[in-house]
Amino acid sequence: MSRFAILPALAAVLVLSGCDREPQESPQESNAGADEAAITGEIDRRFAGELMPAANLVNPAEEVINLGALQGRPVLVNLWATWCAPCVKEMPLLDQVAADYGDELSVITISQDMGDPGKVAAFFEENTLANLPQWIDPQLALGEAIGAQTLPTTVLYDATGQEVWRVTGDYDWASEEARAAIDEVVETPEMP
Repeated sequence: MSRFAILPALAAVLVLSGCDREPQESPQESNAGADEAAITGEIDRRFAGELMPAANLVNPAEEVINLGALQGRPVLVNLWATWCAPCVKEMPLLDQVAADYGDELSVITISQDMGDPGKVAAFFEENTLANLPQWIDPQLALGEAIGAQTLPTTVLYDATGQEVWRVTGDYDWASEEARAAIDEVVETPEMP
């Protein structure tokens, strides 16, 4: 086999091994933070106040939900993919966040996988993720709408649908810092 036949395969492996996206130029993109590099692996409040996009999502059963319809309680939106190692690492932690907060917080994981939605359902089954919904962004519109260029990207919206903070890259969702940041917007019942 010639080395020229190996180059396309090697290029495909390199592209798939990272979780970065190519930035798509759009005349309607927000300029918020345009001069600043993305903050990875920590809470970033530069986009606080941005409204939650009204993107349509589907699940493997082909049911459709509009993300904007989730307003009324805080929503933690996580963009991920089955091929993204940091995303896969976070999923059990996000599943535990969903279990711990119950009805006080909607944890919405949105796959950026293209093609067969069955691979998302299989991933959930193999990893026993019982507390997370299996939503897919078939047109990858949500990532573009929020300016996500790296996976995972997780955004916390308050009950009015305004962004509070985001995390680009993997994050320890079991940490005290993560829980304190979520608690900023989650109304917990007062202890007697």
